[in-house]
Amino acid sequence: MRRPAGEKDGSRRSPWWRAVAAVVAGALPALCFPAPALWWLAYLALVPWLALLASAATPRRAALEGWLGGTGFMMAMHHWLLPSLHVFLLVLGALLGALWAPWGMLVRDLLRGRPGPGRCAAALVLVPCGWLLIELIRSWEYLGGPWGVFGASQWQVAPALRLASLGGVWLLTLLLVAVNTALTALLLSPAARRTALGGLLAVAVAAGAAWAWAPRPEPAGTARIAVVQAGVVPGPDARFARGEQLTRALRGRGVDLVVWGESSVGADLTRRPDLRARLAALSREVGADLLVNVDARRADRPGIYKSSVLIGPDGPTGDRYDKMRLVPFGEYVPARSILGWATSVGKAATEDRHRGTRQVVMATGPASSPDLRFGPLVCFETAFPDMSRRLVRDGAGLLVAQSATSSFQESWAPDQHASLAALRAAETWRPMVHATLTGVSAVYGPDGTPVGEQLGTDRATAAVYALPLAHGTSPYVRFGDWPLYVALLAVAAYCLRTGVRVLRPPSARAPGDRSPDLPAQSVTRTLRFLRRPGPTPR
Repeated sequence: MRRPAGEKDGSRRSPWWRAVAAVVAGALPALCFPAPALWWLAYLALVPWLALLASAATPRRAALEGWLGGTGFMMAMHHWLLPSLHVFLLVLGALLGALWAPWGMLVRDLLRGRPGPGRCAAALVLVPCGWLLIELIRSWEYLGGPWGVFGASQWQVAPALRLASLGGVWLLTLLLVAVNTALTALLLSPAARRTALGGLLAVAVAAGAAWAWAPRPEPAGTARIAVVQAGVVPGPDARFARGEQLTRALRGRGVDLVVWGESSVGADLTRRPDLRARLAALSREVGADLLVNVDARRADRPGIYKSSVLIGPDGPTGDRYDKMRLVPFGEYVPARSILGWATSVGKAATEDRHRGTRQVVMATGPASSPDLRFGPLVCFETAFPDMSRRLVRDGAGLLVAQSATSSFQESWAPDQHASLAALRAAETWRPMVHATLTGVSAVYGPDGTPVGEQLGTDRATAAVYALPLAHGTSPYVRFGDWPLYVALLAVAAYCLRTGVRVLRPPSARAPGDRSPDLPAQSVTRTLRFLRRPGPTPR
């Protein structure tokens, strides 16, 4: 079959350096996140990748470079898992990177050559929406969850946090990719400069309007929250004793709640009455409830659970939350019958943890603050915006996360994990405590601004924070993930229009209307082949 005019076999003739450039360009946005935290780079970090995709010789080549760039992005964002997963991380990075292949073709279709005002305007909408749908798909907990969502790079930018209260981290992603798309159009096409500049101005006006007129949370007093960070202590008994020792230093400091990190208790409290008694004595001594985290095999049901348990002066209060969203390979192996070999090449979980079935809002007892209602999250669950939003809708006035990053102390993971709490606080107008077993621990107010000092990975201490509380319901809590719905509608409209163009016969096209230069080219050739008359029967 003859190749249509103008199409070259770019997948074979394109130089090898383009493949390398795609991987490097895709990895570049990882520098926007902690620990480097070059947040300003996010406004232009995608430009090299976008320009490369726009110059691809064929849609197939654009898909390949989208895949390679996505693989580079996934590998850079999760590089700290390499000591645990080894070669399997390369497999996961390549699988998730394939999500960017259709996005590569979309970018080429809208930005190839010298796009005019019309195509530039479409690109300013569709390229960000396409990226956002990729983040939606990979945010599914069984695909790894929303670690490294592009908008999360702006966790320390006050105007961006105000925008997060309107549309969550998804709105930040849309605007960041729109800015990168506008800058790329400015570089590629003089004919589209007015449209691109108009897009940049629209983003600036939206950010300024949000800063000036977006609603804000109403102050509602303060709560004194203590974070106990035990540090790296080998063995569950020694870890418990260390937490016990640090908690005693809080006596007489008027705290309302004491929070221990993830896996701070290594035995089920039903089976260990001695531990129950020691925790109850601590609660009486400090004058506040304790929120501990039990990582152990349950006595009342089969399997290992990670559970947040509230302890009062008389022992466990009955409030218990079992972690619902587990870390793939870290706490369970997806499709273990097929992927169980991952345990032989890394530190994947040898036994699957069990999941909880519902979220829980807890309340401290009379000895603390009777009005303090809080919602616990465990470790990786802070990456999911819907979980914190659900807790606030259920009446939580405070979000509390219990985490541990003992396997990744020298990596970027602890800082990046702690930064997520700022976004969850800004999205929900509720302060958030990110308490870790081994650091980094951090506390943020209802607007996402930090409260007090962070506790780094080298600290083993108990710190008290005077945490501002707030009333009110943020627009994001009220209206939910509306940016995702906008993205879905926009991409669906684009796909519908492309399908109509492909199926329309050549005679019905307007003069000068060429067949779409997309994956649609191959579809068009297939349809033409099917319309050919078959051999005449004899």
